[in-house]
Amino acid sequence: MSKKRGRAELETRRLEGARLLQRGAKPAEVARRLQVSRTSVWRWEQALEANGRRALRKAPRTGRPPQLTDTEKKRLVVALEAGALAQGYATDLWTLSRVGKLIEKISGKRYSESGVWRLLKGLNFSCQRPSGRAIKRDEQAIRHWKTKRWPTLKKLCQTRPNHRLHR
Repeated sequence: MSKKRGRAELETRRLEGARLLQRGAKPAEVARRLQVSRTSVWRWEQALEANGRRALRKAPRTGRPPQLTDTEKKRLVVALEAGALAQGYATDLWTLSRVGKLIEKISGKRYSESGVWRLLKGLNFSCQRPSGRAIKRDEQAIRHWKTKRWPTLKKLCQTRPNHRLHR
């Protein structure tokens, strides 16, 4: 099972491999010591010979830069944890649409629903489904209906055939 490593940790490992290679260690020995494949060490050795140690430094981040700053993300998390009621909604249920409006209110930047979803996943939020039970549910009335009313209704159905379905 592989462990996910950060970019800085991967760079440190490559530079350590380069140091060992420059001291004369065999690629198989470097691979064993750093717990990487021999192919990786071979690639490091080729890059080291071609462009020196700077070739093993971490590459600049690729892809589109994030729209929200770290402070905007923190403000978003605080607002989400306060709940939808605190933001003026009638129910305490967050939807992607509502979160998108909140992001626009906080940062002035617009996100699509799929972008909101990816952002929320990146902030370690997950999809939560309501339990489907009413808050003001009367357990005693439900128990009474199940034990008293339902059995009588069930008996009535068994004694009288339904004229539409009965032959």
